[in-house]
Amino acid sequence: MANAKQLFERRKMRTRAQIAKKAAGRPRLSVFRSGKYIYAQVIDDVQGHTLAAASSVEKDLKSSLKTGANAEAAAAVGKLLAERALKVGVKEVVFDRGGYRYHGRVKALADAARESGLTF
Repeated sequence: MANAKQLFERRKMRTRAQIAKKAAGRPRLSVFRSGKYIYAQVIDDVQGHTLAAASSVEKDLKSSLKTGANAEAAAAVGKLLAERALKVGVKEVVFDRGGYRYHGRVKALADAARESGLTF
């Protein structure tokens, strides 16, 4: 029987395989959530560069949030990431939820990024 970490890695790899098939040259919006913070990056997989990044660890966000590990913080990170990505010229991305379920903080980040102008 596989443990939780192995199952997570399996879901992550399955998600990445589907994204690679459907990306068609679009950058990937990757999400990582920890127990205390949430991080997001827009990554160009063709060149292997990070185009934009945001997290709840940043000083300007951290001071305005109660905690970095709730849906409110995730929405703030999604909005900030979308603004930075649009500034760089990225409008369309492929959403990479990793091995996380599309629920709670991950969903809040995605919805905020969509409302701020990113399409995926």
